[in-house]
Amino acid sequence: MTGFTNTFFYELTTLFVVLNPFVAIPLYLALTHGLERNRQLAVAAYAVGIAFLVLLVFIALGQHLLEALRIPMPAFQLGGALVLLLFAFRMVTGQVAAAAATLPPETTSFERSVSLAVPQIAGAGSMLTVVLLTDNHTRSLAEQVTTTGTLAVCLAVYFVVLALASFILKVIGRAGVEVITRVFGLILASVAVNSLIVAIKLSFGLA
Repeated sequence: MTGFTNTFFYELTTLFVVLNPFVAIPLYLALTHGLERNRQLAVAAYAVGIAFLVLLVFIALGQHLLEALRIPMPAFQLGGALVLLLFAFRMVTGQVAAAAATLPPETTSFERSVSLAVPQIAGAGSMLTVVLLTDNHTRSLAEQVTTTGTLAVCLAVYFVVLALASFILKVIGRAGVEVITRVFGLILASVAVNSLIVAIKLSFGLA
């Protein structure tokens, strides 16, 4: 029981740190600006649901897919870090918020949720993490199911954080959201650069 508890909290902490729901708040607020409360919650629910399905596919097939394509983990991490860095650059320069603001009112909740789900929630970091945590060579099927359950718990917390985002907007205002978006963009860029460095070291055997 102690071993299970330790493993559960280790995976819960790892996934929560990698997913980091607070980084998604600025984008979520930009995507749901001007929407009714029920549509805002729908965007959050769709985004979390899509992200869960994407990560579930990677848990079940990710390692097999990478091995079949002969793509080493460092190469996948390197490519994902580059995408994340580009996304962070758009956040810092205000392009993400600007693009979200130009969405027509008739844009469905599902359509708005896609750019939040991938790559913000189900990004390269979270994809790589779930693949590593459910390594077919070292983890049993029961352990992989447990990890999937832990992921579901993390995403449920993610939804709660997004659901409370509108209250944060009332406190800090639209200008505050713009500032936070750019700050989190810098943080996200730092995470991406760190991932790039780690991937390069692993690729060239420097780690």
